[in-house]
Amino acid sequence: MQPTAPELEILKLLWQLQPQTGRELHDQLADVLGWGYSSTRKTLERMVDKGLLVAELQGNQNSYSAQVTKVATLAALAQDFASRVLELKQPMPLAMFADSRLLTADDLQALEQQLQQLEQGGDSC
Repeated sequence: MQPTAPELEILKLLWQLQPQTGRELHDQLADVLGWGYSSTRKTLERMVDKGLLVAELQGNQNSYSAQVTKVATLAALAQDFASRVLELKQPMPLAMFADSRLLTADDLQALEQQLQQLEQGGDSC
């Protein structure tokens, strides 16, 4: 299942450093999302239900980790955008991702492989 835009913001933080508590995630995203803490908590719960995150109780609070990988998720989003929005029959060119601050050189290589698998009808996230 593909993440919504706010869910993707949460995943991006977790791909950089995990696990994080709901409070830590909320504090980092407060300016971006403009949500109250209860909305962040509810979104985290939905993400766990959707299989995007794993929650582990540590003391009296949950700690969250991404259950989906960065490369597979981004590949699925890129493929969906290419086919649904741009009506492209092939995956987006890898050069489009070259300047991404989110992707390392290894990530780009893995992304290229993932996009090729998606083009051939393979699994996504």
